[in-house]
Amino acid sequence: MKFCKKYQEYMQKRGIRHLPGVGFKRFKKILKRCREEHQIERDGVHVSSSSSSSCPVCDGTFFPTLLKEMSAIAFCFNSRAQKLLQLHLATGFEKYLILMKNRFQGKHVQLIEEGEDLVTYATVNAIAIRKILKKYDKIHHSKQGQAFRLQARSMSIEILHSPWLNELIAFYINLKETKSTVRTIPGLLDECSVKFDQGKPSLSCILFDSVHIEIDLTCSICLDTVFDPVSLTCGHILCYMCACSAASVTTVDGIKAAHPRAKCPLCRKACSFALSYAFEGVYRGAVHLDELNILLSRSCPEYWMERLKSERIERIQQAKKHWETQCRTFVGV
Repeated sequence: MKFCKKYQEYMQKRGIRHLPGVGFKRFKKILKRCREEHQIERDGVHVSSSSSSSCPVCDGTFFPTLLKEMSAIAFCFNSRAQKLLQLHLATGFEKYLILMKNRFQGKHVQLIEEGEDLVTYATVNAIAIRKILKKYDKIHHSKQGQAFRLQARSMSIEILHSPWLNELIAFYINLKETKSTVRTIPGLLDECSVKFDQGKPSLSCILFDSVHIEIDLTCSICLDTVFDPVSLTCGHILCYMCACSAASVTTVDGIKAAHPRAKCPLCRKACSFALSYAFEGVYRGAVHLDELNILLSRSCPEYWMERLKSERIERIQQAKKHWETQCRTFVGV
């Protein structure tokens, strides 16, 4: 079965049809007209126009339309994943309120199924977008599709690079390892695990249609396994304290207090387009990866306890220094 048909059938499923998707069939028709137009130009007098970067069929509409659809998909996926993980991590009265608000039973099997559905939704749409852009480049003999993917990644709408996808994978592994009722359920994310290659950790996962994701879990600042990880809006994962240090803020102030122009230590980006804001700093839009934090604490417990003790001392020192400064400012010393 061709992917176009597979995609159409998947998006018509119950529970999926009301979610935003890519107009895969529509884009294919546009690209078919582009190919026919280019063929006519090659066979006609204006042969040189076939090598032109402009296209009379899709110019001005193709990429803006695709960008709009990608933004809708990314927003839908991120918001749903956030709600699901919020439910799993919540405790006490907070969890009860979330359950009442979302009318969710909260059973682990149901959480697993919801998580797998979200990962499948993200993967299927990512494959559809990749195929559309690949076909665009092939027909137009250009690299505009490839450039568009890089632009989408910088705008935080490349769905396979979403921090919430990383969190869902970690969430699935956590439930599989801790709940005996979940271990026996075969699922999409069975080939997901934390791997240590020569002491370097990574989160590895094989998704729908053999899409392979490999996420490096080494902090680029301390060069160790990320501890209390956060994902910046540029996509890089750092330890929370390392990120605060790079942003020139203390853990008391928090990473959100970083200056909007504070740069990522890796890519040196200061700002990134976000779905909720037109323009924001890479630190202010950072996502705390709580599920990944739990997963790593189980994967390397000795390292975790040692790092926890050292960071606790550092945080106490920072808090002490912060409040001493505040007191001196208050009394005018």
